[in-house]
Amino acid sequence: MSDPIVEYAPNIPDLLQWYHREHRPMPWRETENPYYIWISEIMLQQTRVDQALPYFERFIHAFPTVESLARADQQEVLMLWEGLGYYSRARNIHKAAKQILSECEGSLPPDYEALRSLPGIGPYTAAAIASIAFKLEHAVMDGNVIRVVSRYIGLEEDTRKNATRSGIQKVVDEWIIGHPPDDFNQAIMELGATVCTPHKPACEHCPLSAQCVAFTQSKTERIP
Repeated sequence: MSDPIVEYAPNIPDLLQWYHREHRPMPWRETENPYYIWISEIMLQQTRVDQALPYFERFIHAFPTVESLARADQQEVLMLWEGLGYYSRARNIHKAAKQILSECEGSLPPDYEALRSLPGIGPYTAAAIASIAFKLEHAVMDGNVIRVVSRYIGLEEDTRKNATRSGIQKVVDEWIIGHPPDDFNQAIMELGATVCTPHKPACEHCPLSAQCVAFTQSKTERIP
């Protein structure tokens, strides 16, 4: 991938206005509690939003704090996770809660690298928590973000390659600067999930379509 096309950055205020107007209501979007945001991000790693909602609500009801989760029996945690699958996520949440309790006085650390050191938290989840809970400028990159950026800048290279993904990360790292990190990350992911979908995207409802290379060149079914 060539150098990121940051000079063609979208009008981020338009994206944020769209997000505030159109975003789907979710309980973890109604709070700034880092613990709730962490649990939701782990659940959403391999699970659709509609599937995760009842599990999230039951989990938070049973374990309202990091301390309550850390002190719970692992079998109790796994029972509440039953049906979500990928049970290593639940085991890692339990391990991380114990580590947070012993090393961070029961609160998630407001630092990207410290978050990365916790079991089950990779680059995407650390960036999501850092930006949404702590308002730190760490741009997330998931499948939705890759699709939005690829189409917007007209990137036709293989997005499965590490070099291509690194280039896309540089693009969003530039785009997020100077904007509310929590809103920016959630807006670009929401756009990819609800409008800039893999097939038959609803470009007529996209706040960025006027400058989107894939849309203006009729390449939305080819990119990425």
